Amino acid sequence: MKDGFIKVAAGSVKTTVADIAANLSEIKKRIEQADKKGVNLLVLPELSLTGYTCGDLFYSEVLLDSAREALCELAEFTADKYPLVLVGLPLRHGHRLFNCAAALHDGEIKAIVPKTHLPNYSEFYEKRQFASANSLGGNTTVNIGGRAVPFGRHLIFRHESLENYIFGVDICEDLWTQSPPSEALCHAGALIIANLSASNEIVGKEEYRRLLVKATSARLICGYVCANAGPGESTQDTVFSQHHLICENGILLAENNPFEENELLISEIDVDRLAGERHRLNAYASAAAKDTLSITFNQEIRETALTSKISRTPFVPADEGIVNERAEKILAIQAHALKKRLEHTRAKKAVLGISGGLDSCLALLVTARAMDMLSRPRTDILAVTMPCFGTTMRTKSNAERLCACLGVTLREVDITAAVNRHFEDIGHDANVHDVTFENSQARERTQVLMDIANQTGGLVVGTGDLSELALGWATYNGDHMSMYAVNSSVPKTLVRHIVRYVAGRSDGELAKVLFDILDTPVSPELLPAGDKGEISQKTEDLVGPYELHDFFLYYALRFGFAPSKIYRLAKYAFAGAYEDKTVLRWLKIFFRRFFSQQFKRSCMPDGPKVGSVSLSPRSDWRMPSDASAALWLSELENL
Repeated sequence: MKDGFIKVAAGSVKTTVADIAANLSEIKKRIEQADKKGVNLLVLPELSLTGYTCGDLFYSEVLLDSAREALCELAEFTADKYPLVLVGLPLRHGHRLFNCAAALHDGEIKAIVPKTHLPNYSEFYEKRQFASANSLGGNTTVNIGGRAVPFGRHLIFRHESLENYIFGVDICEDLWTQSPPSEALCHAGALIIANLSASNEIVGKEEYRRLLVKATSARLICGYVCANAGPGESTQDTVFSQHHLICENGILLAENNPFEENELLISEIDVDRLAGERHRLNAYASAAAKDTLSITFNQEIRETALTSKISRTPFVPADEGIVNERAEKILAIQAHALKKRLEHTRAKKAVLGISGGLDSCLALLVTARAMDMLSRPRTDILAVTMPCFGTTMRTKSNAERLCACLGVTLREVDITAAVNRHFEDIGHDANVHDVTFENSQARERTQVLMDIANQTGGLVVGTGDLSELALGWATYNGDHMSMYAVNSSVPKTLVRHIVRYVAGRSDGELAKVLFDILDTPVSPELLPAGDKGEISQKTEDLVGPYELHDFFLYYALRFGFAPSKIYRLAKYAFAGAYEDKTVLRWLKIFFRRFFSQQFKRSCMPDGPKVGSVSLSPRSDWRMPSDASAALWLSELENL
């Protein structure tokens, strides 16, 4: 529950149709299991106390009275149990029968929600036995066990002290309609929707059900838990498969495949993340209907043990096929953007610095695509290699080979003499390898590119990526500046996958050089090479692993998570790869650099947005250059 993680479960019940004692025993087992697992919210299938397929037995007083008695017994059973339980049963009220979900917790029946939309087509004929919640007109109460229990469809359930732990209830068909109750419940503040369901299995329905739950959770920006009836139901005309689903804002967190034997499907829904998304999207209307009733409950606040997989590379999809689709889409966005800019400026040349590293490699691949789209020769691309003190033969050779493979114009401008002359002009000792030594080279390279662009009527294409912008790992008015920055919203971890995608689709010499670039350590090559000509300055040794920084960047910017929550997620995701103290060290460095380097982002050049995170000061990230990091660093110091 801490940090907004609510552990939810969809429970399977080995139903025996109309045998309430047997079903009660099975339900108690699920509750006990959920209790041991620390589940906050346990959702059981529709009409799980009696079985969904009782048919006209729902007219039987014996069945209905026994179900009511069993509900009271089940409520008492929860007195010393942690989970809040949602169980399905038929319940009479006002001479009508309702298909209901009862919320049980701490020994009480907290409230009962009747089903609104009753299927009455094909194999379903619920209107034969049941009345719709619409017939109530509004919320009321029902007397159970000598107590008036809230009863109605306009109910939301709120934790007494966790403001974002709020849930509402759908019952099966409610989800499948054009205006499900969950819409109003989410507008009233619910961040989780629990669906007690008895959706039968036929060919093609599994895929549609999954799509429906994912889409609903995305549209309503909520978590969605769907618990489905299983094979224990009558097979006279229908078969049920206990296809359970847990989704969060369009993402499938967990799934019990049809007919899979699994007693509890468990995952964690991050309600703070969902609340943040709604906050960000100010078009999201949050206004409770006048007759919406809040049912409060108290549940001990514990630190939820995380079980869901958290990717170490949130910018990179786990599925290779999806990665390839994403890479192709990003290349298309970048190339079309650059094409437009070249057309608009009527640039005769596209000028860029080529180092033999990943970022300039991607920028060159994008520029080649843009020229192809313009039906212009790739020789209109002027790639400039500018060797100096730290340039190694490996990177210089790769830059030359890449340019040859792509058929672009390559020009070499050795800047060593120019930088040494600059050192003389400003009185800097060339043997002192400080920030002046490094940045003088970066600024000289940018000056060369800008001047060549002026010479040729060209446009300087920037090569820096999103991760470097976040860390400020760029020389101000050096590699920080260009006329159009095609990589500016592509994080370093994704740059690598895009280049790998192109390498995998290439052959011959181009594939060889791309794979060698992928194997080359990331470096600005601003310090002299080693004794054997190897790279001596490795970026990740200085600022930290990019896979960590991209992880921090994603959760800090995309969701606005607190440093403590990011640290918790990173420890979980990178367990076994980094010690906790290492993660914490680089997280502190990330926030220090992110705040102190904002001034570089405040005047960064144009560049295309390709994903959900961008640092453009014009469209995505508006932050004062002198904002203080004290709050964020203070929280980290107290961990």
